[in-house]
Amino acid sequence: MMFSGLMVPRGILLPESVLASSWFSVLASFVAINTVIYLVLGIIKIIPVIRISTGQGRDRRSETRNIDPEASV
Repeated sequence: MMFSGLMVPRGILLPESVLASSWFSVLASFVAINTVIYLVLGIIKIIPVIRISTGQGRDRRSETRNIDPEASV
């Protein structure tokens, strides 16, 4: 890898033999899948809830809660 005319070794933190090992590939795959799962969960929390109103059930009040009970709804 060339950067400003300097040659930078590829395995700065770990030797290349560790980076090419199978257990490191499994660990990297686990981290990648875990990251995608948390990304999806975060996006789901941001998206607003879509509610389909049928006009019945919890969304409808049995009586008005207006200051003037005789007012039309």
